[in-house]
Amino acid sequence: MVQEGALTALASVADSSQEQFQKYYDAVMPYLKAILVNANDKANRMLRAKSIECISLVGMAVGKDKFRDDAKQVMEVLMSLQGSEMEADDPTTSYMLQAWARLCKCLGQDFLPYMNVVVPSLLQSAQLKSDVTITSADSEGEIDEDDDSIEMITVGDKRIGIKTSVLEEKATACNMLCCYADELKEGFFPWIDQVAPTLVPLLKFYFHEEVRKAAVSAMPELLRSAKLAVEKGQSQGHSESYIKQLSDYIIPALVEALHKEPEVEIFASILDALNECVQSSGPLLDENQVRCIVDEIKQVITASSSRKQERAERAKAENFDAEEGELLKEENEQEEELFDLVGDCLGTLIKTFKASFLPFFDELSSYITPMLGKDKTAEERRIAICIFDDIAEHCREAALKYYDTYVPFLLEACNDESSDVRQAAVYGVGLCAEYGGSVFKPLVGEALSRLDMVIRNPSAQHSDNMMAYDNAVSALGKICQFHRDSIDAPQLIWQLVPAWLRCLPIKGDLIEAKVVHDQLCSMVERSDRELLGPNNQYLPKIVAVFAEVICAGKDLATEQTTGRMINLLRQLQQTLPPSTFASSWSSLQPQQQLALQFMLS
Repeated sequence: MVQEGALTALASVADSSQEQFQKYYDAVMPYLKAILVNANDKANRMLRAKSIECISLVGMAVGKDKFRDDAKQVMEVLMSLQGSEMEADDPTTSYMLQAWARLCKCLGQDFLPYMNVVVPSLLQSAQLKSDVTITSADSEGEIDEDDDSIEMITVGDKRIGIKTSVLEEKATACNMLCCYADELKEGFFPWIDQVAPTLVPLLKFYFHEEVRKAAVSAMPELLRSAKLAVEKGQSQGHSESYIKQLSDYIIPALVEALHKEPEVEIFASILDALNECVQSSGPLLDENQVRCIVDEIKQVITASSSRKQERAERAKAENFDAEEGELLKEENEQEEELFDLVGDCLGTLIKTFKASFLPFFDELSSYITPMLGKDKTAEERRIAICIFDDIAEHCREAALKYYDTYVPFLLEACNDESSDVRQAAVYGVGLCAEYGGSVFKPLVGEALSRLDMVIRNPSAQHSDNMMAYDNAVSALGKICQFHRDSIDAPQLIWQLVPAWLRCLPIKGDLIEAKVVHDQLCSMVERSDRELLGPNNQYLPKIVAVFAEVICAGKDLATEQTTGRMINLLRQLQQTLPPSTFASSWSSLQPQQQLALQFMLS
């Protein structure tokens, strides 16, 4: 018992300290291997099992390079154990299952030679039949309810008793198969044809949630593995048609499972998995499959709305108390997560099929537009706006017909109380400015006014508001780029571009930062009059922005943009009067001057 406790403690220390455990490795590993090899009698079964756990956690902690020399010897012992007959109550079996997965994470692709030993037993465990006893709900005595090894489930007028040890072994095996697919990527390809038919039916294994969860999590991993194997030429001669065949098997099964899943948490996992599978399958999906997904999304939104109404009624009940309030809060949070996943799924479909998805979007509009209402939650409004943002971005000209319906919501939401809603809205305004052409032209004035309110807000650059601020600055830049000719007052144009420049650099949204700073670079390259100002009066600000962006490394600009900025600074140094460039240079911080001097030289 003392040795077992010591091994558990050692494993915990290694797991907590990770690579810092390397300095103890050489002292510890010989003892662990000795226990693994020598603790082979019945009295020491748990000690051996604990040594397996400890070795695998130590290996993960120190990493492949340090563990590699001992790994081969350890694996040979484990393979020998795997092939031996073990008693049903021997803990070594379950400890080995977990250890194999950890060793796979540690060794990565070097684990592949051992998969032929590991996978057959996992498949055998994953395929275990449930030990089930079914009786009527009102019968007594047929199932011993005090037996801890039996789990009771009541379904309608039936009571079901299930042997939990079988379910736990089945769930563990399913989880391990998912782990291997995730870790080995394309290396898992040879086992897909055995694993997929085992796990897909378990999407509807209602006797055990953990089995379903593991099966759901494995679906996108199997598709990713197949896709990577085909792309890298490691698919044993199979082509893209294999991915299509696998997708045709997995995606309809996920949609059916979604339709029947009773648990909200697993329901959300299925939506997430479905989204990832669509990302992998992409255009291989046919119209009927897209139709099934869209129809299911309609049902998700409808069912969610019904649940929301039901919760509102519960809140009005006389016996409503703090405990019930906490429960409602949790349920509302779960509901918002579902809406978020619905938005992700639709976003993926829009990005994949672009304008050809619009007939489906037309059907969905009656479900999405109400989500923009002020009576909806901030998260619902944000998701609805994000869906339109995806339409504007990926459908471009084909999306113009929706501007009359959605852009007024965007403009109003630019000043929403929620910073997340504001961010989605101002990002959408930027997209409409970029792709809306003449349709957006009449809206430029109001858009500028709304963006100005976001940018000038006294708390605009507070951490909570930074993303909305950065996206508003980006949207203002796009209006400067695509709609300057829409602004009738010349004086306003001369004010607008410098106002945008004063907001730079942006540092919160690193994706938009790269877009905005690339735009600034392009404007300097073409000697934009309004940007440089009369007598180059804004040049010191431009040089200061360039300096800050360049010194930030890869965070605020791509390598290509940074290179262009350095070339522009060289040109300015060579072409401007020395006093003008010196004036711009003097505004920089000393460390920026040193960094730029080094780069320019």
